[in-house]
Amino acid sequence: MAVFHCSDSFLKQMMVTKLSQCQYALPLLVPEPFTEDIECPLWTFRQIQKTWKKTETKDNSDVVTMKSMPICKAETPMVFCFRLGSLSVSKSQLINTLINDRHSTFFHRNCSGSNKTRLLFDGVAEIAWFCPAGKPNDTFPDCVAFCNLHGDGLTYDKQLKILMDKSSVNLVFVPTLRKDDASAQVISALLESPKPLVVLLEDNRSAVVKLKKGKYKVGLKDRGQSDVSEELKIIIKDILSDPHEPFKLESMSDTGVRVDEYEPCCIEGFSAATEIMTTIQRVKVASIKSNLLPCQGKLWHDWCRLNKEQYRLKGHIEKDRSEKQNRLQVLRKAQCDTPHSELMESFIRHLSSLPPTQREYFLKWTQILMDTHFTDELSLILQRYDEKWSELVCLKRKPDKTSEVNIRAKRAELEQISSKLQSATCGLEHIFREMGQIYEAHKSLKKTPKNDQTDWSKYPELAAELMISGHPMELMDGDAGHVPLIWISSLIDQVIHKLGDKRVFVLSVLGIQSSGKSTMLNAMFGLQFAVSAGRCTRGAFMQLVKLSEDVSKDFKWDYILVVDTEGLRALELEGNATIHHDNELATFVVGVGNMTLVNVFGENPSEMQDVLQIVVQAFMRMKRVKLTPSCVFVHQNVTDVAAVEKNLDGKRKLQDKLDQMAQLAAKEEGFEAIGFSDIIEFDVQKDVKYFAQLWEGSPPMAPPNPGYSECVQDLKSFILSKASKSPGVTLSDFKTKVQDLWNALLNENFVFSFKNTLEITVYRKLEAQFEKWTWGLRSEILNIENQLYTRIENGKLRKVEQAHIYTGMSKAYGEVTTEMASYFEDEKDNEILIQWKAQFHQRIKNFNDDLIKQVTRKLDELIQQKEACKKVDQQNNVFKSKLLQKSKDLAHQLKDQAKDENALKELFECEWKLWVQDLIGNTKPIEDIDFDNDLPVILHELGIEWAQIEEALKSCKYKMIYEIGDYSSYILETRHQEKTRQRQEDTLSMETNSLDPNNPKETLKCLHILKKSA
Repeated sequence: MAVFHCSDSFLKQMMVTKLSQCQYALPLLVPEPFTEDIECPLWTFRQIQKTWKKTETKDNSDVVTMKSMPICKAETPMVFCFRLGSLSVSKSQLINTLINDRHSTFFHRNCSGSNKTRLLFDGVAEIAWFCPAGKPNDTFPDCVAFCNLHGDGLTYDKQLKILMDKSSVNLVFVPTLRKDDASAQVISALLESPKPLVVLLEDNRSAVVKLKKGKYKVGLKDRGQSDVSEELKIIIKDILSDPHEPFKLESMSDTGVRVDEYEPCCIEGFSAATEIMTTIQRVKVASIKSNLLPCQGKLWHDWCRLNKEQYRLKGHIEKDRSEKQNRLQVLRKAQCDTPHSELMESFIRHLSSLPPTQREYFLKWTQILMDTHFTDELSLILQRYDEKWSELVCLKRKPDKTSEVNIRAKRAELEQISSKLQSATCGLEHIFREMGQIYEAHKSLKKTPKNDQTDWSKYPELAAELMISGHPMELMDGDAGHVPLIWISSLIDQVIHKLGDKRVFVLSVLGIQSSGKSTMLNAMFGLQFAVSAGRCTRGAFMQLVKLSEDVSKDFKWDYILVVDTEGLRALELEGNATIHHDNELATFVVGVGNMTLVNVFGENPSEMQDVLQIVVQAFMRMKRVKLTPSCVFVHQNVTDVAAVEKNLDGKRKLQDKLDQMAQLAAKEEGFEAIGFSDIIEFDVQKDVKYFAQLWEGSPPMAPPNPGYSECVQDLKSFILSKASKSPGVTLSDFKTKVQDLWNALLNENFVFSFKNTLEITVYRKLEAQFEKWTWGLRSEILNIENQLYTRIENGKLRKVEQAHIYTGMSKAYGEVTTEMASYFEDEKDNEILIQWKAQFHQRIKNFNDDLIKQVTRKLDELIQQKEACKKVDQQNNVFKSKLLQKSKDLAHQLKDQAKDENALKELFECEWKLWVQDLIGNTKPIEDIDFDNDLPVILHELGIEWAQIEEALKSCKYKMIYEIGDYSSYILETRHQEKTRQRQEDTLSMETNSLDPNNPKETLKCLHILKKSA
């Protein structure tokens, strides 16, 4: 209580929130030590959220309903416990057994650290809640508040009257019921009151005695505490089954005592936050993000997708890149043209104008009110989801003709509800994200603020002030899976401007979803990252933690930059999307940190082991990014005290596995590495820690395990000990590292699609084998093509039947598919290969079909050209006479211009083009070859990765291909190629020899033929 009295309102709120998480009672009425003025610290309760399951009996069956809400808004029965006079038994200790008989919810005389004086504790009224789990052994079927007045109620009559008035049941401890006792008058008033009453008598041995409806008497003398506790549970449960007056924390503001929320700074912050909420409440929950936060919606997600695609281009690379960059600019312009919503205008105005204390209240109130608003909606959506899911399960159990249609309809409804569930998750981080997107869009297009808009250039400065004051800032957008580099860079620049280029030690955390990452960081550094079951944190958040002056002298840096991340292997993502997203996130998080805590739930690290293999291989491929990360494995929820000794063999196997995979990856990437530690610093003997379980029992009433706190403290000391040897990084270097690492990640796509390094190796081996299979099909199709070409040349084939080519390819195709089936079944890594079996069978089928279609098309074109040549030969005399007549006509027309040689040449060229066009009009021309775009496609077909092709193109590695010019020395002509060339030469010789070189017109015609041939 001494610390509580000496704290400001924000520290008080944090203390009370932590006490609630630890299942301790919270101060409800606190007398000021010197003036005796009573205060209700209502503000300190605002961040507390309680979840429970209510059990009701309907139609002779129990129905369980989940409830989750801020405790200030909860309407629950309240049992008020107090004593009149002095007792030898502990009132608080007995009340504890009603809530949790294995935990001291209320501090009492027998607790460690208790003393008789209780100078600051007497007169304090504390409150705690029993939250049922929806199980048959729950003490009470619904949430019940228990309020306990410390000290003699006769001395603290003001608190007594307030709480007796607010209570649903009064539970009073008295030494005796004699009329001459000081408590007699109060007891008489309570007996006359309509409120239920339970009197516990210290001098009475009797069990429960019902005095009248709602009035009970219970003896305490020579009776066991457990017996009395069981009787009280039955009495209270019976009383609360009847209609009763509910209690609500917010109603304490009308009791006449001083309420901390009435302080001017708090009122001003609340007023500003209410303005924000008024705007939000006017919009449907499902439309809030699209209407009030439009820049971070579809426009931003499309931009992120296109931005990633431009680093992973295929085919017409330069053309596609140019198109995508234009589309990126269009999306940015659309973001700029989107008018700022009333929500953003109001939020920025208050954030800019309020003084620091009022601004802190404003942000706290905004988060509290938003949480309350969206929690209500979330509960309704979850309830509706549960109902639809139950209906779907019933339909599946009763199949009939219409069930399939109904099942599809129910699934569609569940998908709609699921999307609403995503929309109902909105907090301060989304408003800050919108600020970032507005800034990025305007900054990238170099726009200037409009007269009716706030100055977007000030946004990074506002965010930097909040980050310095301890607010977490989003580093990676979890919804889009993208790092907004422009925003992050400007934000860090502003932090540097305000603090200087300080050195920081970057501590990141990585782990499976709901494995306790945020809880561990919160306990370790007193942070307030969101914690709950399911996907709480999305993306990555960073928070500055300043070293105190007495500690900073032992370190080479000034701040710890803590990076909290979303959980891996999330149920929300499916299949390859999960693997790719998780591998990308893990590589970024490990790369950006000086140290990464690899959080493992239980003793088996296999899931994280796979992820780390991909991280190592990705680092090897990112040769331009200088990274020196380290990691510490933290095994949570390990109950065995001998876990360290028993897992020595497991740790050795972990080290061996990581080393083996690192060596395999190094071989694949041409990298020199002896083991895992050469890439990521890790000592299996020292860098593996084991944590006790977090809770002692089952939530929601389970208190935290003290052993967990000890483990957290030990880990913190270990981290600081290792970090003391590290120079950390400057903020400017951290900014550069984020930029370089993210750009490297965008360029890297291949490895993230795999589960581990072994999968990559097996896949590459499969690709090499696939090239052999395709080459076998290519060889066979070339043989068939040569045979058919010969028949076409000899005039024995006038039409190519595709079925004939299929028949010719059937043997080779059958051999390839048989070989493929054998490979997938007999290869030693067949368990890994099986996931690609269907995909590669389809690829080989498509490849075979494409080969046959290409050859059919080529031969059809050859037949067309041959027919055209034959037709030309047949009409040779006709053409000659036509050309002669045209020449005579032209000569007759131009006889007056015979002296102007140049004019004659020009007119002849024009006429010649028209004559030739008539001649070859029905002949299909040879298609142009697009060498620049065909080159990368052909190289990829030969098994080279797109990333390597693009890198080679950028570095001009393929420049010699363009300079060679003549490849004839490297090419062996086939028979039909040689015959074609010879025929063309003969035709050219025949045409030129038939012309008269002394005739100027004939000479021009000869030149034209030679030019065309060249």
